[in-house]
Amino acid sequence: MSFLAARRRHPAALVLVLLFGLIVTGGLYAALAPKNADAATTSSSDIKAGKELFLSNCATCHGVNATGGDGGPDLVGVGAAAVDFQVGTGRMPLAAPGIQAERGTDEVKFSQKQISQLAAYVASLGPGPAIPDKKWTSGGGDIAKGGELFRVNCAMCHNFAGSGGALTRGKFAPSLMDVSGKHMFEAMETGPQSMPVFNNSNMTPQDKKDIISFLQHTKEEPNHGGANLGNLGPVPEGLFAWTIGIGLLIGAAVWLGRKAA
Repeated sequence: MSFLAARRRHPAALVLVLLFGLIVTGGLYAALAPKNADAATTSSSDIKAGKELFLSNCATCHGVNATGGDGGPDLVGVGAAAVDFQVGTGRMPLAAPGIQAERGTDEVKFSQKQISQLAAYVASLGPGPAIPDKKWTSGGGDIAKGGELFRVNCAMCHNFAGSGGALTRGKFAPSLMDVSGKHMFEAMETGPQSMPVFNNSNMTPQDKKDIISFLQHTKEEPNHGGANLGNLGPVPEGLFAWTIGIGLLIGAAVWLGRKAA
């Protein structure tokens, strides 16, 4: 006991105890921390091919190490889902600087295999949201709950029917009517541009699935009331009333006046 007591009073004892605690904590974190699903299932050849694609097409803006630059943000930790969304929808590589990156009107520049390789490379740089499993993006969720969640969290920007809407300073929330379930899920996970991030702590994967199911149902639901005018609310309805409705009333008034004369 006297031997241990003497060592315990040694000036280096506290440093050794702290060092031991750090080593144990780091080892436990490395063993128990959640792994990136994409990084775990991709091969080194995919990561290598993705890096070559990145250096050829993305490094000009995002830097050779993907740590960002004057023309693009840091990509370390954004995850594979962000890459799959941005490149898979044709927003990246960016065609030209602008207020916001718009969805590509032409074909996507890369094949799905190349997009997966780019995603694998970015995922290897740091943990981030993975590309979602198909079970969360193919519909089949609670449509009623999805509609409620959409109206509370999304409708103020994307419109009550997902038809899109205007934002400030020339930005806009795009229509969701022709967006795949996978890209909707990835957008909620990663929060592209002006969109907030809905991670698993504030919206579960099941909640996202319910929202996707609601939007898919809305897209396929027939309009029993007639033409929906783009589901844009009172703006096209008012325009129709002023141009067509009032125009017909004026025409009728002129016709009746001539007939009376």
